[in-house]
Amino acid sequence: MSIEVEGISKHYGNQKALNNVSFKIEKPEIVGFLGPNGAGKSTMMKILTTYIDPTSGSAKVNENDIALNKPQVQQSVGYLPEHNPLYLDMYVREYLAFNASIYKVPKQRIEDVIELTGLNPEVHKKIGQLSKGYRQRVGLANALLHNPDVLILDEPTTGLDPNQLVDIRNLIKDMGKSKTVFLSTHIMQEVEAMCDRVIIINKGNIVADKKLKELREDKEQTVIVEFDYRVEDAFLLKLPKVERVINTHGFVYEITFKTSEDMRSYVFDFAHDNQLKILQLNQKNASLESLFRELTQ
Repeated sequence: MSIEVEGISKHYGNQKALNNVSFKIEKPEIVGFLGPNGAGKSTMMKILTTYIDPTSGSAKVNENDIALNKPQVQQSVGYLPEHNPLYLDMYVREYLAFNASIYKVPKQRIEDVIELTGLNPEVHKKIGQLSKGYRQRVGLANALLHNPDVLILDEPTTGLDPNQLVDIRNLIKDMGKSKTVFLSTHIMQEVEAMCDRVIIINKGNIVADKKLKELREDKEQTVIVEFDYRVEDAFLLKLPKVERVINTHGFVYEITFKTSEDMRSYVFDFAHDNQLKILQLNQKNASLESLFRELTQ
């Protein structure tokens, strides 16, 4: 097991940032860590990198305990924090060489990560002269320097333009073929494009842990219908394969079916048989975004 988290809690005074969080991640796997601002994502990542200690609970990274084997954990983790700390007055290659000397890695590795992260066009510049996107690439290159088994990336695509975003996305996907990648992001499309699995956290609690494949194969669908008259939920619940009915407002209903078959024709027939007029009839399928909103609102 690459990452094992067992009952981790973190308190800041009376505020509970993490509440008895547990999960496991295997290698190789790319896992998206999602949650609204203040949910506890960065706190969890800082704990796994040994930057801060938990209030209670335990965790292992590459079989190394975060409390008992901090140097080994740090050696096996590549970390890109949300606010990427860089020495702005250093040149790109100079900065990477400085960090390479700390990790005691061969000089050739510097050229390898420059190539990997597409830094060649800007390598002659000082970091302070770089765009936000290229600074992000420097941070990612630094995280890869010592060829870690685990990458912990906090908002890795922040500040990237669409072309850069595709490049970094492909790089992370390549890294995920041989490494464990644990990344947070607010961009749902990025999770769906890169990740094998998603963990959603809200107010310090894990509220979902799903394989993306399972989410894509989810047979659930919701039909949104507005009638010209109020209908009792009990009547709509008699429709075939209905899971639940919600009267959202007025005469608008969200009817959730457990099937991939388009159920709008059944709703239309129901309206016809009961002499109701349909003012709107739409369908929406289950998605990561709808799951996220459902669990965190």
